[in-house]
Amino acid sequence: MTLTVSTGHAQALNGREAGLQAAHNALNNLGIANPTLGFVIASHQYRARDVVNGVSSLLGDTPLIGLSSPVGITSEGMHPNSVVVGFISGDFQAETHWLPGYAQSGRETGIQLAKQLEGKDEARAVLFFADGFNGDADQLCSTLPNGYGKFAGALSSGDLHTGHSFQLAGAQTGAGALAAAVLHGDVNVGIGYAHGWNPVGSHFRVTRSRGFWLRTLDGRPASETYAQLFGHPAREWAFPPLSHLARLYPLGVEQGGDQMVVRAPIRVEADGSFRMNAAVRDGVEAYLLVGSRASCEQAARQAAQQAMQQLNGRKPEFALVLVDIAWEMLLKSHPGAEITAVQEILGKDIPIAGGYTLGQIAPGNNGGSPQLLNQHMIVIVFSNHQK
Repeated sequence: MTLTVSTGHAQALNGREAGLQAAHNALNNLGIANPTLGFVIASHQYRARDVVNGVSSLLGDTPLIGLSSPVGITSEGMHPNSVVVGFISGDFQAETHWLPGYAQSGRETGIQLAKQLEGKDEARAVLFFADGFNGDADQLCSTLPNGYGKFAGALSSGDLHTGHSFQLAGAQTGAGALAAAVLHGDVNVGIGYAHGWNPVGSHFRVTRSRGFWLRTLDGRPASETYAQLFGHPAREWAFPPLSHLARLYPLGVEQGGDQMVVRAPIRVEADGSFRMNAAVRDGVEAYLLVGSRASCEQAARQAAQQAMQQLNGRKPEFALVLVDIAWEMLLKSHPGAEITAVQEILGKDIPIAGGYTLGQIAPGNNGGSPQLLNQHMIVIVFSNHQK
């Protein structure tokens, strides 16, 4: 049975109406097929419960998984303050799981998810969305089992000032949670990821970091270091727009050997510290990274190519595209440039659904546990497992 895929999007005064219209548009494009799995990317300005009620009213008990994002993505472009849905129908099975305790303990949530996966070695992929403001995704990833090469997902985004976002799985919604979907049967999943940020010469030592707060670089408040580099007074970095635009200038942090992991601030706090969503250890070297439109477009093509290669010659039927919120900031004057780059590889006829996130989850290197990324685009493509 061939995969049948459709997407829909809508904007309305309330979440229920937006969800209903988006689902209606997608179902019209799906024809007579019944969805096997649905993805929902909804603006944080809607109530999550309303969105799910609107989408579910047309679907019955179809498994759903989703997250909040300020801007939704389809093959048609960007959709701010909207609901985007993507439906896949095929000869495969999907089961969703709702783990509400993620914000309290990423490690415990990872253990719970691992238990749900016991005896499911035949799973084609495990996709999950978690809270981007609360919870430790590094801890979560470290507790998930090795050998699952198809772990992928993202951290929800939303209001950068208040830290409000949401996740959803089936009929359940809320903040501080993890929503997962396990896929079995005749579906093949390819995953690619890349980022467009590069070192520019400035580097620092992390001299004080506590939990998610990076306090000082080279012995000075982090905001003072950025003030010296970029010319704005340190106190201005604690207020919008600079407090959020700091994400455009992430740090490349040394992580053993020659490896460097990207870590980006969510915002700058009043005391000049950077609020991260992954801990950065004291004493490590950190390099200032800067992105460009050209390098992000190239990274988008690279991620799409990597995902396509994993399909082993099969034609993709659908792409879930999860992009760091920094890309949306960087490409303000060229909205959708990264999706155009992805379409150069996948083809313009491939349905796309996605959104902007505060972190991305990708398969681990050499079959290891999955890894938390910042500043990346992750492209997840779906095809039939049988040629």
